[in-house]
Amino acid sequence: MSQTERYLDLPLEDVIGDRFGRYSKYIIQERALPDARDGLKPVQRRILYAMYKEGNTAEKPFRKSAKTVGNVIGNYHPHGDSSVYEAMVRMSQEWKVRNLLVDMHGNNGSIDGDPPAAMRYTEARLSKIASQLLRDIERDTVEFIPNFDDSEEEPVVLPAMYPNLLVNGSTGISSGYATDIPPHHLGEIIDGVIMQMEKPSTTLDDLLQVIKGPDFPTGGIVQGIDGIRQAYQTGKGKVVVRAKTEIEELRGGREQIIITEIPYEVVKSNLVKKMDELRFDKKVDGIAEVRDDTDRTGLRIVVELKKEADANAILHYLLKNTDLQVTYNFNMVAIANKAPKLMGLQALIQAYIDHQKLVVKRRTKFDLKKAQDRQHIVQGLIKAISILDEVIATIRSSNDKRDAKENLISKYAFTEAQAEAIVTLQLYRLTNTDITTLEEEAADLERRIHELESILESEKKLIQVIKKDLQTIKKEFADVRRTIIKDEIEEIKINMDVLIASEDVMVTVTKEGYVKRTSIRSYGASNGENPGMKEGDYLLGHYEINTTDILMLFTKLGNYLYIPVHQLPDIRWKDDGQHVANLVTGLDREDEIITAIPIKEFKEEESLLFITKQGMAKRSQLSLYQAQRFTKPLMALKLKENDEVVSVALTNGEKEVFIATNLSFGLWLGESEINLVGQRAAGVKAINLKEDDYVVDATTFSLEDKKVEFVIVTQRGAVKKMPITEFDKSSRAKRGLVMLRELKSNPHRILACKRVMDTADTFAVKTKKDIVETFTVSDYRNSDRYSNGSFITDVHQTGEVMEVWKIVDTTIKNEENK
Repeated sequence: MSQTERYLDLPLEDVIGDRFGRYSKYIIQERALPDARDGLKPVQRRILYAMYKEGNTAEKPFRKSAKTVGNVIGNYHPHGDSSVYEAMVRMSQEWKVRNLLVDMHGNNGSIDGDPPAAMRYTEARLSKIASQLLRDIERDTVEFIPNFDDSEEEPVVLPAMYPNLLVNGSTGISSGYATDIPPHHLGEIIDGVIMQMEKPSTTLDDLLQVIKGPDFPTGGIVQGIDGIRQAYQTGKGKVVVRAKTEIEELRGGREQIIITEIPYEVVKSNLVKKMDELRFDKKVDGIAEVRDDTDRTGLRIVVELKKEADANAILHYLLKNTDLQVTYNFNMVAIANKAPKLMGLQALIQAYIDHQKLVVKRRTKFDLKKAQDRQHIVQGLIKAISILDEVIATIRSSNDKRDAKENLISKYAFTEAQAEAIVTLQLYRLTNTDITTLEEEAADLERRIHELESILESEKKLIQVIKKDLQTIKKEFADVRRTIIKDEIEEIKINMDVLIASEDVMVTVTKEGYVKRTSIRSYGASNGENPGMKEGDYLLGHYEINTTDILMLFTKLGNYLYIPVHQLPDIRWKDDGQHVANLVTGLDREDEIITAIPIKEFKEEESLLFITKQGMAKRSQLSLYQAQRFTKPLMALKLKENDEVVSVALTNGEKEVFIATNLSFGLWLGESEINLVGQRAAGVKAINLKEDDYVVDATTFSLEDKKVEFVIVTQRGAVKKMPITEFDKSSRAKRGLVMLRELKSNPHRILACKRVMDTADTFAVKTKKDIVETFTVSDYRNSDRYSNGSFITDVHQTGEVMEVWKIVDTTIKNEENK
């Protein structure tokens, strides 16, 4: 078998691990992350170098972008043209890059997310400041390596005469690493570099005196000096970026909100669309119109308000619910010493300083060698002119140029380089004037060599050279800071009462999870008919509440949905509701709603009592469940494995609790035995269950209630009514008392134990064969604990009872499923 056909017997995981390791290393080092020294990714570096080499610089005319892209792909970057062009366009977008590296003519995209024109239509050239990244590259300042086909050489890194990584920032995602470095102000960063370079003991606090924080090209307001400090210290941190807004007064007492700067990397068209959707969906009352008045003079978004609308309250709502305010997360990862590294501000500045020292040293050595070589030639020319007649005679007597050079070297001790310069010397250079010029040049070279040698010998002089270069760049290119830095993150308080049109509505919640709000008018026109819902579905609750209230939906898997009533879909009484999955994302398919509780006010004295299937009880302050976000399910309590919530009740901490189990045990205990705990706690044991037993129902009541009765339904279709007086009050973690007479064969097992609120209460039972039977409480007398009740269905014909629920009377307001 030939060498090329040799097979290796290797485990698949080793092969895949090796291949992915190589791929990851390439992606990290050669594609997605910037170099800490020049702040560029390889594709950006290659674009800039290709433009520089082709003479496509700031002082020359623009050239077609396609030509540059072709050069980059053909010579340095053998990848798709779209990736090269996109990188090139990004460097020319003033809303993405703080100091543009590429000047572009034509459509290079927009802050609205519009794509740029094709590269055959646009023209580009290096910007003036980009030339500073490449300055002196021809003076051996950086290393070069062969390109992908060894036909040319390309730089490993650019000289970067200013700290580009911090000035323009970077963003990228590779395998295992991501980076988000914000742009900064050129002048501030240069001042910081000089401070740390001149005084290596500079602290972060010292740097923060000159480097205030990020300076985004789109301006805006950055809040949170602590987040900035943490990011600069560790490389990771979080700040709030807010749009620049003002409130203008119009005629007739109306107002409008003017937005002139938006947060970095927010797409303006999406922001305007989102704000207009809030107006259209009536999520906030008071917005008359949202329009984009941006033109050549600058960005301008206008939110026109209705008369007597609260402008500050609406502005706060927009800040909270749109990208007018976003969180920016620092993640300052860069390639340092060929490896990705999370770096703080001082480490990033030091990486740049070390690079600049090396660049300037290499440049100085290059200049020194060039000066020494020229000095050597000048000395030879001066010597030759001093013995001119002999030199001329020697040259005239020689056979050819080579012979002349050898004769000069052997007779007068000239070196090869000096002899070459003498034999190629033009006759007009032999005038007196030129001799003087040579002597002056020799003196200048002497001074220049001494100066260059002193730079190489003295760290202090080296720093002064770098400092002078940086200050020159600062003077030429630094502009006014665009982003305002504020120390504290302003808390956004939203008074929904001001923003939402207060309206009494009817809210219905079904077992299948369909919700809606209906106007009182639509409800009144229904003539007492049941609301529209899917076949087989039934109401969990029906409430007359206000649009400023909150609806809390609790699920069996221990989650809750926090839904402001005004965000419920406004649907006619006769039409089906909308499923909660359309209002919140991430709801488990196995999860289902068990209880709905409307909340007008989150009172400190009120609490939520949870009882689980495995007999756990948890009580937490209601105020802990007041949420700021409404889009995802939130954790209501921590459940053990295979456990689920059976009951949730709103209490005052002084009620009585009754728990019923499948094996027909009933326990009465005081709620005060269940101490208040945190929102995410699991709670305590409420009832001591037998091995195969589980809780089927739990309810609360007060000793002041005139009559406390329960309806019990078994799997065999038996129903009985029983008063609380049949039980003695016990304490937590006891087993309770038996509620049914035990039968040796085919015993009754409790499916539901519901509290009777009114003698007119009607309940429904559903059997295995989907047959539904109903019964009214008034048809039953009270029984003792040892009675098994009377049958309402023949399970031999209908199958066992599977589900029991209370029929919600929609003609009665504020009715709850108890």
